[in-house]
Amino acid sequence: MVECQPSKLNTWVRFPSPAFLFCLNHHMTCYLPKYELEEVYGFSQSEVDKYMEIIKSTAHLIMQFSKEGGFENALGF
Repeated sequence: MVECQPSKLNTWVRFPSPAFLFCLNHHMTCYLPKYELEEVYGFSQSEVDKYMEIIKSTAHLIMQFSKEGGFENALGF
């Protein structure tokens, strides 16, 4: 999920619990373009590193799509 603010872009990584569909037992927030992490919960350091690498390698696309109306708009849905 991506939310655009005037000075930064929120990028959330969330995984629902299989037992409780509405309970997020793994989540973190990354603010672009500075890659500031907040609210890291349930992830090991290696998982955080893995997801940060994905975010960093696709940040230019995340930023572009957020300006153009999100992933759904970019994919033509």
